[in-house]
Amino acid sequence: MHILLVSPFFYPEPISTGKYNSDLVKELVKQGYKLTVLCSHPIYPDWKVECSNKSLEGVKIIRGGKHIRYPKNNLIRRSLLELWFACFVLRKVFKLRNQINIIIPVFPPSLAFSLIVNLLPNRITKVGIVHDLQSVFISKSQGFLKSLIAVCIKSVEKFGFNSCDKLILLSHEMKNDVNNKYEIDSKKLFVQYPFSNLPSLVTNDLDSVFDKNYKHVVYSGALGEKQNPLGLLSFFEFSSNKIKNIKFHIFSSGIIFNDLKKRNLNKDIYFHKLVPFKNVRELYERSDVQIIPQQEGSSRGSLPSKLPNLVDSRCKLLLITDKDSEIQQLFEKYDLGGVVTEWNNGHLFTMLKSLLFESREVKETNSNFVSELFSIKSLVKEII
Repeated sequence: MHILLVSPFFYPEPISTGKYNSDLVKELVKQGYKLTVLCSHPIYPDWKVECSNKSLEGVKIIRGGKHIRYPKNNLIRRSLLELWFACFVLRKVFKLRNQINIIIPVFPPSLAFSLIVNLLPNRITKVGIVHDLQSVFISKSQGFLKSLIAVCIKSVEKFGFNSCDKLILLSHEMKNDVNNKYEIDSKKLFVQYPFSNLPSLVTNDLDSVFDKNYKHVVYSGALGEKQNPLGLLSFFEFSSNKIKNIKFHIFSSGIIFNDLKKRNLNKDIYFHKLVPFKNVRELYERSDVQIIPQQEGSSRGSLPSKLPNLVDSRCKLLLITDKDSEIQQLFEKYDLGGVVTEWNNGHLFTMLKSLLFESREVKETNSNFVSELFSIKSLVKEII
């Protein structure tokens, strides 16, 4: 069986959708399927093209976008990605359409799949995976132009989602949103939480970063608008002025990360590049508290893909999310950590202080929670 995965984000991108796609493809190859991937040269999280000829065993990787230069403006950047990738996929799928049995478009972007769907023979099974609902995030923006763009994005997403035989979403909130607001039949909607892929080996490479004389509060991962970066920096600044012997760290990369770093004048807030994936477990285990921030009103648009790895590491977690969100319910059901449902620095600091100085140990991971809810094998089963 020949499977085609379509997404600009792929190996060797270290985080987010690129890492998710890479691990999914590796698992499909492991289970005996033939894989072709249409993707970009690595761009995320810096939004700078890093030309790559790196390969994965058993995978045919067809890359495009070598000469694309991305602007700083997020809306223009995303629009450029949608347009060039759609043209690239349209050309390539025309040649591949008679060779494949299953196509997996990973959304966003959405335009590429919407343009090619009518070229695909009926025998091809179309299984979409939705990482983010872009219309949720852009609908928060103000102004006539952005409102018009939000309507266009939702229309493209709706067409692409409806064109799939099966649609896999990362949370029940996303499923309900797609079912109600996109008017898509619930029978084709399936929920599969992000899978755990944390290395089992704990390295010892970050000793110089984490001074043992201090406690360390850490945010690590992609840093975009949906993480509320200005709110995160404000929270760190507020907390550092209220408490001693605490160091605050942001491990990330990209345009927003660089802008935030330039803004920072606080000697207790440190900015670091992303650590290699082999060091992620060590990073989590050395963190006294890891922060999971979500921009207000964004919880129904996505679920953090790093959540299963954070749970697996057993580090203390502080979640900032919308009231009654699905991720809040998971935290409360499985006692995963502290939850604050508003971006209020006073409330956030109170919860942080409680987590930092509480005497109880983080309980051992609920094995059923990790193996059943965060399983890559369950994802593959849904696809096939």
